[in-house]
Amino acid sequence: MKTKYLPLFLLLIATGLSFGQANVRVDLKALDAYYAKMVKDWDLPSASIGIVKDGELVFTGNYGVLEKGKSGGPDENTLYAIASNSKAFTSAIIGMLVQEGKLNWNDKVKKYLPYFAVYDEWVSEHVTIRDLLSHRVGLGTFSGDNIWYKSERSAEEMIKSIRYVPQAFEFRAGYGYSNLMYVTAGELIKVVTGKSWGENVKERLLIPLGMDRTLYSLSGLQAQGNFASPHARIDDQNVAIEWVDWEEVAATGGIISSVADVSKWMVFNMNHGIHGKDTLLTARTRNTVWTPHNNFGVDHTKPNDFGRHFSAYGLGWGLSDYHGKLRVGHTGGYDGMITAVTMIPEENLGVVVLTNGVKSPIMAATYYALDRFLGLEAKDWSATELQRTNERHERDTRITWRKEKRVLDTKPSLDESKILGDYHSDLVGKISIVKKGESLRLVFEHHPLLSANLTHWHYDTYQIHWDEPQAWFSFGTVKFNADNNRRVIGFDFDVPNDDIFFEELKPLRKK
Repeated sequence: MKTKYLPLFLLLIATGLSFGQANVRVDLKALDAYYAKMVKDWDLPSASIGIVKDGELVFTGNYGVLEKGKSGGPDENTLYAIASNSKAFTSAIIGMLVQEGKLNWNDKVKKYLPYFAVYDEWVSEHVTIRDLLSHRVGLGTFSGDNIWYKSERSAEEMIKSIRYVPQAFEFRAGYGYSNLMYVTAGELIKVVTGKSWGENVKERLLIPLGMDRTLYSLSGLQAQGNFASPHARIDDQNVAIEWVDWEEVAATGGIISSVADVSKWMVFNMNHGIHGKDTLLTARTRNTVWTPHNNFGVDHTKPNDFGRHFSAYGLGWGLSDYHGKLRVGHTGGYDGMITAVTMIPEENLGVVVLTNGVKSPIMAATYYALDRFLGLEAKDWSATELQRTNERHERDTRITWRKEKRVLDTKPSLDESKILGDYHSDLVGKISIVKKGESLRLVFEHHPLLSANLTHWHYDTYQIHWDEPQAWFSFGTVKFNADNNRRVIGFDFDVPNDDIFFEELKPLRKK
């Protein structure tokens, strides 16, 4: 928190303050205590929470430690990866380019990236920038994320593999959250401006808004200092893992920021794109990105927790109503960090929650703050959401079931020498099975952080032992397949998780 906020904050934390026309009184000391307990109850390494009201950062709460097993906690300037909250920066940049006459929301993507293609030739010709940003191209949610996840390929090379991602629904007839479409949008920005997505973000948004600690690359992280370590969840324990550089795919999730800086971003957005005397986003642009482009169903036959009547995706923003008021926001998931940015624009109220664990109460923290500042009935969102999270975890028996189905004391029918060699996946390129010393190795040419050792599981199936601890998946196997003449033709992945779909890779023996 900057010095100019300090006296106000100390007053608030001690006494509480009344906000808004309804004269809602918020006990910030009680709010701080609630969040401290929440972080402990969720076994979260750390959380940094900020609340903006009427253009000011009126609350910051910082809890836990930057890395498990070490001392030192976060403050309002501590850096976390905000991941998909970066998508709103992408739509803002494109909005600026539209304002400058360099782009049109309805321009065809192929006009700028002639090599762009998806599952169908006609669809490929008709996908617009607006389609990219609203997740309505026809790809499934997270489908094809293996193309970019921990990849060392260029964005252009990744985009050229999108044609192999399977169709999930008809063009513009459904919602499939697609990181790949935002990678494409980032490359389009680069082609149009001659500068990288990151350079555009810095020049057009970070510098003007004074977000001087916000990064789009790991290259400056050590120099900035004061950053949290990401944590995976292994055997119900938090385990610190390494940062992964998302600069090449930054348009979909590459920003690293802090509560202090994200608060400036929220103030700017709730001021409808005006910063001081500068109009960076016109009213037309603000309305465009906050207009529903892809709608979700809401069950109107029974009540819900938010008095919700609509839910939708705009351009880089999620949209819904929260007890009769417009709610604008997004969440983000980076390896070992989960974050949320939420605003109630008509109340000039915003909440940012940054955490460095994958079991994270980002929405519980958000709802609790919103309810307090809107004067709604008190609800223990942390307890409710923690129970739901634990119950979902207990119901997820995918790994347990696979381990129970293991058949012991079997031998492979395919000789080890027959499975060695190079395989090709249309999505990610070369994947090799090699022998290194006594170890059988799974090696990704373009995704070395996904390489692993293999040990026999049963029959012609081998267990994957990842070289690096992974945030989104753990147990997995590969099964080798042969043709009628016992020649190995490929293998199948089985890595049960909700984020990275290895089963889409389908590697085949290179001829």
